[in-house]
Amino acid sequence: MTRKKQTQYSGIGGQAVLEGVMMKNKDKYAVAVRKPDGDIDIQVEEYKGVCGDKRFTKLPLIRGVFAFIDSLVLGMRVTMHSASFYEDEEEEKNTNKPEKAQGSKSDDIMMGFTVVLSVLIAVALFMMLPFLISDFLGRYIRNASVIAILEGILRILIFVGYIAAISLMKDIKRLYMYHGAEHKCINCIEKGRPLTVKDVMRSSRQHKRCGTSFLLFVVLVSVIVFFFIRVDNMALKLVLRLLLVPVIAGISYEIIRLAGRSDNIIIRLISAPGLWMQRLTTKEPDEEMVKVAIASVEAVFDWKAYLKETFGYEVDDSWLE
Repeated sequence: MTRKKQTQYSGIGGQAVLEGVMMKNKDKYAVAVRKPDGDIDIQVEEYKGVCGDKRFTKLPLIRGVFAFIDSLVLGMRVTMHSASFYEDEEEEKNTNKPEKAQGSKSDDIMMGFTVVLSVLIAVALFMMLPFLISDFLGRYIRNASVIAILEGILRILIFVGYIAAISLMKDIKRLYMYHGAEHKCINCIEKGRPLTVKDVMRSSRQHKRCGTSFLLFVVLVSVIVFFFIRVDNMALKLVLRLLLVPVIAGISYEIIRLAGRSDNIIIRLISAPGLWMQRLTTKEPDEEMVKVAIASVEAVFDWKAYLKETFGYEVDDSWLE
């Protein structure tokens, strides 16, 4: 049977971690990490979200806020897990399982603190800093519309500059290679190809449902929102920028959610800036990285059943040679 050429939504997503990939399918996720000895460690767990299956977390706009929080919490959890394989050998030898169990509560507290701190830094860097700079320029430029446009341009430049700067770091480059492997696996499946190293390697490393695209949408949506919502009071301006962050995140989530399920010309145009940004946040992986990503997918997703149900054909052993 001939394959459908159009991309079909699979429902799986993930992220790159230190020397590995996390893949999530519904409430189940797997972290595959290439250990220092060369073996691949795979951990499979469940994560139902900070509020579980509450109905209000599924409402449009609101669900985007909870999806963002969940991605931060789960992202921090799997990153800490992957990093644990590269701790000092002496520390690993002196750490036994009972001690880890006792420290789990303090680890959760530390993880929560780190997530909150990360959000605060992001808001300060990408929301407040452009506002403060544009407010300073407002002493010399009296046109409110020009100031609003300058704030938006500054926000975009700071975001793109930050992404470009960290991409130059050696460790981040390897992380971006695993990021590329994650995207390639999802694209491979959603294009109706068997999940083999060969087919994954020839798939695109850019994907419309990427976190990079989401963050860029947050920046772009904030530019539009703050252009039309203006007040004169300085304190109120600051408060509005903080209060509107969840609203902006909710709108951005709905856009990227729609992009992941549609493929018309309008969606392609809207997705183009995010795909361009992924040229910075993804790199071409090697085959060993792709094997790690495949292991993560297969731990939580039956891609053979998906291809049969969605594209109408079965994968036999000859495909996998």
